[in-house]
Amino acid sequence: MNLEDLSKVVLTRRNIKLFKPDPVDESLVLSLLDIAKFAPNHRMTQPWEIVFIGPETRRKLNHKADFGGAPLVMAVLSEGAAKDEDRVEQIIATSCFIQNFLLLAHTVGLGVRWTSIGAQPENRTLLHVPEGYDVLGVFGIGYPAEIPQAKERTMISEKVRHMP
Repeated sequence: MNLEDLSKVVLTRRNIKLFKPDPVDESLVLSLLDIAKFAPNHRMTQPWEIVFIGPETRRKLNHKADFGGAPLVMAVLSEGAAKDEDRVEQIIATSCFIQNFLLLAHTVGLGVRWTSIGAQPENRTLLHVPEGYDVLGVFGIGYPAEIPQAKERTMISEKVRHMP
């Protein structure tokens, strides 16, 4: 792969709001997750945990847009840690894992809707989230019915500073 190909994947990936009803093969998603696990993670903690959400739990989550009608829904949790600095490292590693998954899904034509609904206390209980774990997202996964236009981003020069 060259820079141009990878740039295209990064620049064309979107948070999908509406999905086609076509089923998604869970084994395809698992194969993408298996590749995504090569995300950087300090001390090889591999702190991510995936929870596939069935119809009953999905109804109870009561997402206002029902995850855009995505045929597959999963949550990604980040394992807790005794020290705050270790917890932050776990969250960062799990976020890298998620980004890997998002890019991989995009390359095979899948879209993903990232929601924060799992962080709400009642939904943590519903998802049986272990004490100390963080819910980094509940994701609707499917084939996009529509792909939103890219939103403007701040110029990177406005986000860079130099230290002496």
